[in-house]
Amino acid sequence: MNIRRSDLVVLLLLLTSFSLVSQNLNSKVVNAKTSEGVPYATIQLGEHKGTITNDEGRFSLTLEELEAMQDSIYISSMGYEKTAIHIGQGLDSVLYLKPKPIELSGVYLFNKELDAEEIIEKMISQLPQNINHDPIRQRYFLRQSIFGNINKVDFGFEKSSIEELDKELIDSIARAIPLNSYHYSETLGDFYKTDKAYKVAVLKAAELYDKKDIGSFEDLGKRMETMFKQNVKPDSYLKIKSGIFSQKVQVDSILSDLEEEEARELENEIKNDTISGLVDSQKHIFDELLNELYYQEDTKLNLVDKYRKYEFKIDGYAEIDDAGVYVIDFTPKRSADFKGKLYINIEDFAVMRIDFVNLKNLRNFRLLGIFYRETLYKGSMRFTKLENGKYDLKFADFSFGRWFRFDRPLDVIEKNKHVKGRRKQNELRLNIDFRMTNTNKWELVVFENNLIDQQGFDDYKEDKSVKATYMARYNPEFWQGYSIMEPNAALKEFVVAEGE
Repeated sequence: MNIRRSDLVVLLLLLTSFSLVSQNLNSKVVNAKTSEGVPYATIQLGEHKGTITNDEGRFSLTLEELEAMQDSIYISSMGYEKTAIHIGQGLDSVLYLKPKPIELSGVYLFNKELDAEEIIEKMISQLPQNINHDPIRQRYFLRQSIFGNINKVDFGFEKSSIEELDKELIDSIARAIPLNSYHYSETLGDFYKTDKAYKVAVLKAAELYDKKDIGSFEDLGKRMETMFKQNVKPDSYLKIKSGIFSQKVQVDSILSDLEEEEARELENEIKNDTISGLVDSQKHIFDELLNELYYQEDTKLNLVDKYRKYEFKIDGYAEIDDAGVYVIDFTPKRSADFKGKLYINIEDFAVMRIDFVNLKNLRNFRLLGIFYRETLYKGSMRFTKLENGKYDLKFADFSFGRWFRFDRPLDVIEKNKHVKGRRKQNELRLNIDFRMTNTNKWELVVFENNLIDQQGFDDYKEDKSVKATYMARYNPEFWQGYSIMEPNAALKEFVVAEGE
């Protein structure tokens, strides 16, 4: 087969253009003095388009995005000099930011010197003018990381009259529960938002977790169900006692409920062939996240409605996105829960950034051997000014943690009044001590903000058939050609152990 030189040139050009579209350039932003990574630095590609570094200072851009740029990208982070990198110079693997001291009072000129309380009051009064309520479409990347730790699991086997339901089985259940579990999900999509409704268009998604952890619970559940059906009589009833409480449950009703539940599960499986829960789960996360913004009525971070419970202090001045900001420290002075910093625009008093962390448990529940605590609630949120002059969320790093303990006796007694002799047929007695902690972390980056009209929102129809791709280990090629927040070392090293 003869190939003309001109055909070969065309082929090479096609191959080259294909590789450009499918490749990403990875870089790391570091402190020029210490060489440490600069977390969550802003990479600006256009007026309302960009990305952000991860907690290690790493970021990636597609070559397609760089080719679309006509001049430079800009890298900025509070406390550093803003740096421009000309596209023609290429993108180095390490990019340096020079530290810049935060300018204190005297740099900015004011018609009137305001104290911290007055700045906060102006911020609150300007919320209707500063918060965006117009319909918007946001290109986003959301990473969710869930870490579970079992601190103690002891079922305290004391007695069982069912031969198969012995101490060895109970202990095997305890051993089968994974002491540490990790679940990561990453989603790239478009978020459509109005004041009253949300819609999500998922473009691509991945999930990383160990399927064996879920399988072990399912297997144990089936074994327990089989033993239950084989060893109790249909006309029996169960008396379940835990401490001073007891409840009578009819066995035949339990069996019929199990059959109904199996039928419902089968029906749901059929539905899940065409309808995925991915879109709805994304909307649920957005709903929780947006309801925790500092100005929402029911947020735990009660800086607006209960601002008088806090002590505010001016810590200086800084620049964010070329705008001067007041840096305001806040700490509790009454029964408030948080400390942190507010970065408030000097001109329009909009909040451009907020960092916060709880100083005490947000919730403590204890009742008859059941304990629950909300132990961690911290994060950082940043806002950007839109074309309409109002502000919307562009980044969130939000973590919350919980601690749970169940420390109670459990006695399950089978009784039957239709047999001769004593009513008590079988009994299982446990003394359960179960403790666990759970931490959930969300990292949200908004790459683009595009204002739309109500019709644009109404016209979009959600596609709930899209599903996440399961991974047993992190695969960097999965996101080639897409802009995402770079994974940190822990996620890159995640792998499901084989043969365990």
